[in-house]
Amino acid sequence: MSNADEQDGPAVTGSVAHRVPDLGALELLLAVARLGSLGGAARELGITQPAASSRIRSMERQLGVALVDRSPRGSRLTDAGALVTDWARRIVEAAEAFDVGAQALRDRRDSRLRVAASMTIAEYLLPGWLLALRAQRPDTAVSLHAGNSTVVAERLLSDEADLGFVEGLSVPAGLDSAVIAHDRLIVVTAPGHAWARRRRSLYAEELASTPLILREEGSGTRQVLDAALGGLARPLIELSSTTAVKAAVVSGAGPAVLSELAVGEELAMRRLVSVPVEGVALARDLRAVWPTGHRPTGPARDLLSLTRG
Repeated sequence: MSNADEQDGPAVTGSVAHRVPDLGALELLLAVARLGSLGGAARELGITQPAASSRIRSMERQLGVALVDRSPRGSRLTDAGALVTDWARRIVEAAEAFDVGAQALRDRRDSRLRVAASMTIAEYLLPGWLLALRAQRPDTAVSLHAGNSTVVAERLLSDEADLGFVEGLSVPAGLDSAVIAHDRLIVVTAPGHAWARRRRSLYAEELASTPLILREEGSGTRQVLDAALGGLARPLIELSSTTAVKAAVVSGAGPAVLSELAVGEELAMRRLVSVPVEGVALARDLRAVWPTGHRPTGPARDLLSLTRG
């Protein structure tokens, strides 16, 4: 290739990205300088020789100077090409340092995963998901903070968690979400409770007028129940975990409304009895949540994918 004709320089306008050749072109020029052959440089970079010739010509037009002279003996840099090659080497070295730094950031991100989840999801769904994640990412350290849906939102918005899971009716402000599962709340009592022996279903009015063993306000379970009853459920006792609520019901303290996910073992062993209900909407969506505009990446993205599987 020979560009003996005088070349017009590019107009010095716009961003530097439009005036400086891309890294691929600079790497090609460095390979030509090192190998003394445009064909050899093309083979090293895995491109065709016509593509390499076209890229060199495009770079010469962009810079406004001839860079490479071709002859039967090979390819030789022009004086301008030798100077541009020195500059190119510094740019490529800086890009390599940039890439190393970016990889270090990814490695640091991938070394940990902070999860915040409401109680039902934390106790009954996340253990299986986290075991599957560990098989994929054995070097990622995972921490899990369990709390109600309000606490999950607070931890995400204060950058104390990378991914959250909630079970309320709505998505907390400032968060984006994706539905990952569905759940149903059911009324449960101890086998000795009067409701365990009734032959007809409960209705909303009776459930609303009966003091219940409840999760605390702010929990997803409480939000769904209050909405289903058209107001606030009547608390007999308020407890901050599903396990505590179950224990209170098993002891005969009173009835409760809990996730179907949470009481399967107790129902199977007849430690709890499910009471049918009519006219009360107790279904809910379970959601993954994250700060608005910050789609999960790295281990958080992988965990989100596992929940959908």
